[in-house]
Amino acid sequence: MPAHEAAPPLVVAYAPRERTRAWVKRLVGKPAGHLALARTLTEFAGVFRRELVDAALVDLGASTGGEEAASLSLEYPSTAFIGLTSFRPSDGPAVARCADLDFADVLVEGVDGGVARELLSTRGYSGRFASALDSPPASLSLGSPLHVATWRFIVARAGRPIRTSALAASLGFTREHLSRSFGTGGAPTLKRLIDLVRLLSAAELAKNPGYDVADVARILGFSSSAHLSLTAQRLIGRRASSLAAMRGVDVIDRFSREQAPGGRAGGRPRNSSRGAGGAR
Repeated sequence: MPAHEAAPPLVVAYAPRERTRAWVKRLVGKPAGHLALARTLTEFAGVFRRELVDAALVDLGASTGGEEAASLSLEYPSTAFIGLTSFRPSDGPAVARCADLDFADVLVEGVDGGVARELLSTRGYSGRFASALDSPPASLSLGSPLHVATWRFIVARAGRPIRTSALAASLGFTREHLSRSFGTGGAPTLKRLIDLVRLLSAAELAKNPGYDVADVARILGFSSSAHLSLTAQRLIGRRASSLAAMRGVDVIDRFSREQAPGGRAGGRPRNSSRGAGGAR
């Protein structure tokens, strides 16, 4: 997949010290994605409630707030937390705490600058999400080169909203041509596929203790938690509140059954004994 097709990741850094802020700007840089620098714990924690965070950097040498910032990894395990250290003897307990909190890695100032961007790309949420879903599941009938290229474009955005015009332009088609050509050979329509990937991301994020359904809906660009719930009900026959208990394979399996002939997406009434307008 061309590099420009990947979603630009959001990296948030708890960096109250000016020295660390300058280092983080050099580490991340524009090619690696969007950087949010937080001087306070309130600012740092607030980013998680507003946007989909790929990776969180924590200044382990900060005099205050470092432990609290690091502990947010327990609330948001889907985010890759990475410690930043000068590796002084006094940083030892903080580095050990990173291991306890299952941090993705620790970067040493002046040593690990060359590997930082690759680490953020591969260990961040979007990179892991796209890698796990690189090959479309067989049950979705996405067999053609067009299907596969489209699928990979969608999963690279990890559930963020997608403009079909941008997707089509990236593949060299008009939006109308892509939409007409896509739902062939048993494949779902383009809109349903985009919504499925958003639900897969929602199911992953819903497992984070720090998020409720409203948070997940907000950071994935749904207009409300009700909108997310309606989408889940339409695609997989489940409420959004059930997503936290579902694995990705469960979401795909239910989607495929709903999509299949005789399923609700194939035109079967919700309850054959009550007719199309009957209650479930």
